[in-house]
Amino acid sequence: MYAIIETGGKQYRVENGDVIYVEKLGVEATGKVFFDKVIAVNDDNGLTVGAPYVDTMVQGVVVKNGKSKKINIFTYKPKKSSSRKMGHRQPYTKVQITAIGDVFAESQATETVEAVEAE
Repeated sequence: MYAIIETGGKQYRVENGDVIYVEKLGVEATGKVFFDKVIAVNDDNGLTVGAPYVDTMVQGVVVKNGKSKKINIFTYKPKKSSSRKMGHRQPYTKVQITAIGDVFAESQATETVEAVEAE
């Protein structure tokens, strides 16, 4: 069973137990996170594609928050002796997928997400 979810403007194909790196989420480590933007789900009944989303959720646990390796940017203007060196580290959240499908009813999931954000 797998699902295709959307978060941070990107799409990820996930299964139970997968570890993915997504754009930084506002959840502390060991917190639960729910992805409600599920584009497609493939289970025993076949592939279900939403228009635009399927009415199901994917649950995950935040393993850690961190920054990726530094990217060095070097810009220059030829023949002008003008150069500039910059760097950038993209923040990310490492998430382990724990459940795919109807994790909770819609009302319970909203309450749980609000409780996780309050912590």
